Amino acid sequence: MESPGFSRGEDVNLYQHFDSKADLYRAVLDRACARLTEAVGDDDFDDTSIPSLLRAAGADPDGFRLLFRHAAREPEFRDVIDTIRTASTEIAERHIGEVVPEGQWRDWAARLVPAVAIEAVIAWLDAGQPDRDQAADRVAQVVRAAIQAAQPR
Repeated sequence: MESPGFSRGEDVNLYQHFDSKADLYRAVLDRACARLTEAVGDDDFDDTSIPSLLRAAGADPDGFRLLFRHAAREPEFRDVIDTIRTASTEIAERHIGEVVPEGQWRDWAARLVPAVAIEAVIAWLDAGQPDRDQAADRVAQVVRAAIQAAQPR
């Protein structure tokens, strides 16, 4: 069976550049990470972050799903997603530090916010990328709700 868009000969040539399928998979993951970092950045969260995340996901839905849905389930590639999650959690903690006091609820929210944002984007992709003009606002509403849930009552 041939891969979509490739003839059997092209598949063989592609695999010759890598020692194994795992190396090819890692190269694809690294490329998806680089594209995501280029689009969204890797050190801060601001008003452009969610729209940038949606644009990156919409431009490469397969790469986005590969990173956040499939690689997370593969022990051999878990380090890739763990690195992204660690960085995202640190960014979220800095961002919510102004509104959620230090403690267990801030820790909870810092872990929840990136997970909610990623799952919201994947759900948006799976739904066919509806209403691109309002998608960022809707994802931002979900993120704000997670932050609000962690605030003192």
